[in-house]
Amino acid sequence: MPSPQRPPEVTQPERVLFPESGITKGDLVDYYRRIADRMLPHVEGRPLVLNRYPEGIEEAGFIQQHLSASAPDWLGRVTVEKEGGTVTHAVADSAAALVYLANQSVVTLHVWLSRMDRLHHPDRMIFDLDPPGEDFEPVRRAARAVRSLLDEVGLPAFLMTTGSSGLHVVTPLDRRADFDTVRAFARDAADVLAARFPDLLTAEQRKAKREGRVFLDTLRNTYAHTAVAPYAVRALPGAPVATPLAWDELARPDLDARRYTVRNVFRRLARKADPWATMEKEATGLEEARRLLDQLR
Repeated sequence: MPSPQRPPEVTQPERVLFPESGITKGDLVDYYRRIADRMLPHVEGRPLVLNRYPEGIEEAGFIQQHLSASAPDWLGRVTVEKEGGTVTHAVADSAAALVYLANQSVVTLHVWLSRMDRLHHPDRMIFDLDPPGEDFEPVRRAARAVRSLLDEVGLPAFLMTTGSSGLHVVTPLDRRADFDTVRAFARDAADVLAARFPDLLTAEQRKAKREGRVFLDTLRNTYAHTAVAPYAVRALPGAPVATPLAWDELARPDLDARRYTVRNVFRRLARKADPWATMEKEATGLEEARRLLDQLR
């Protein structure tokens, strides 16, 4: 049986998954192998939801939650409760696991906001900034507004492109609060922000009522909901990558949600320190932040 140190041989590495740029399954496997050291701290121990595209991104893919019975014994897994039963998710705790999943044509990994040892207590709070159109400037402004509010209530804020259209602002948590507590805090913070910047931001879930404003999506802060994993590839032309950023990078004129791809992200990593290196050390609780946010409300 293959071991985590010697994953199975890549099958059909020449199969093109991204026709627009000629990126193959072999390229995808190589990317996840090379990015493993950066990516694993943000995915290990977390249930995964997998976006698979066996025939390439221009064909219909599918979302896989339940781990296939044919998966090797060494691949991590966790069984969680769901309505009416259970589901066993894959868990990626090694470079070999990322390689195995990429060889299954898993393009994108989405992760739970909690880890398997405390499934009901998230260690991340996420504000997902969803722009109304192609203009990235409103998303920059929205990210700065979220960071400013988090500063006011004493919470750290980390930034990431989604690789798709927007940005994530992420606060690391100490896992004392449960999902209901975290989601309520995030929702109330979004309401404060929408009231401060009514022409820029909205917490309105219905698209018809957003009226060209950036949507502050806080629904990911819910048990069993997921967010795109840091450094995950998106199933979009050019293979863009969800990439952690330093806050000063918001000023870059060439920045957008798809700025970094499997073909240029390693050049970035070679010349810039990891902007999320201190994230775990800055994990915090919400008790004092809740008190301060209530005063602002």
